[in-house]
Amino acid sequence: MNKKKRLTLLGDILGCIFGILIFAVPFLFMLINALKDRKEANLLKLTLPTEWMWDNFKQVFEANNYLIVTAFKNSILLTVGSLILLIVVGSMAGYVLQRRSDKTTKFVSTLVMTGLMIPPAILPTIWIMQGLHIYKTMFGMILIETALQIPFTIMLYRGFMNTIPVELEEAGYIDGCTRTDLFVKIIFPLLKPVTSTIIILNAVTIFNDFTNPLYFLPGTKNATVQLTLYNFMGRYSSSYNLLFADVLIITIPMLILFLFFNQKIVDGMVAGAVKG
Repeated sequence: MNKKKRLTLLGDILGCIFGILIFAVPFLFMLINALKDRKEANLLKLTLPTEWMWDNFKQVFEANNYLIVTAFKNSILLTVGSLILLIVVGSMAGYVLQRRSDKTTKFVSTLVMTGLMIPPAILPTIWIMQGLHIYKTMFGMILIETALQIPFTIMLYRGFMNTIPVELEEAGYIDGCTRTDLFVKIIFPLLKPVTSTIIILNAVTIFNDFTNPLYFLPGTKNATVQLTLYNFMGRYSSSYNLLFADVLIITIPMLILFLFFNQKIVDGMVAGAVKG
């Protein structure tokens, strides 16, 4: 038994060391080079700077007429708007698909699962958005992000519904609850664990999305945080100190969110895999 514990402890230590090498070292490399002057940073070495250039972060904020501030506003609006739609639509759809069992529900479930496998078509989507006059608008971009993440969201909600006893709904009906009241007052409050998981996973995905805003939300005034990195790579490709500073600025918010709510992600996904 003691030998087994020692092997387990050794495995945990090796795992931690490996994790640090994979994740912490690149982050430390960017941080150190972001605080160097241009000449030192361009050497791309993991050495301490001769002079700590904290002013680099100020330059990043001031670049392109404070573009990164506008980008943060757009990214936050896009993320929050998409999350609201995902939670409302995903929770209701997951509830119906889990509780009902007929041909229509099975067909809809197949369509939802198909959405996990089929990639988005760029040009037809742009054509449809132009026809609806929502191309290059935040509302249209929110709909795009919602459509892309809704299959995964419904799948998580549907799996978590297994843990909620049907007897609770029967008791609600006996007490005179309508179908809407039953979902809003009884079912939805019980979905907090999986809702936390969905918020964190989708927030990270949408906030860090680069390709879709590039196609569906072009324009300087519509820039998101990931597109600022694209602009920096073009304008400051020879200034790695400013480029790394921009990467850190746009990475830290989601990194903090993930670190604080990491356990909730695991709890929500594991709970959905166990049938109550």
